[in-house]
Amino acid sequence: MNKYERLKTDLEVAGTGKLKAFGNSMLPILKNGSLLTFVKAPDYNIGDIVFCKVKGRYIDAHKVVKKDTNKGFLIANNHGFENGWTKTIYGKVTVAEYQGRTIYKIE
Repeated sequence: MNKYERLKTDLEVAGTGKLKAFGNSMLPILKNGSLLTFVKAPDYNIGDIVFCKVKGRYIDAHKVVKKDTNKGFLIANNHGFENGWTKTIYGKVTVAEYQGRTIYKIE
């Protein structure tokens, strides 16, 4: 089981899960190597940083930039690159930690 399948299972079973995310696509909000805490939510909104699947590929920490009743959610990084539309979101980031410090938190 890879880290994405584990997180997906954790969210389905417990409603929460953690994953370390790598890359610079969400700078300056998230840093390379941030430990992210995800929660399953009843709905997702523009601006939420989510774990989802777009075109058959897991996306571990990109933003919802648009919502459409028919298409679902448009997912993009923090630099304007759009991954595509999805109706499959597993959870959203509520806390990001980097080097032992909280760098992002939503209530």
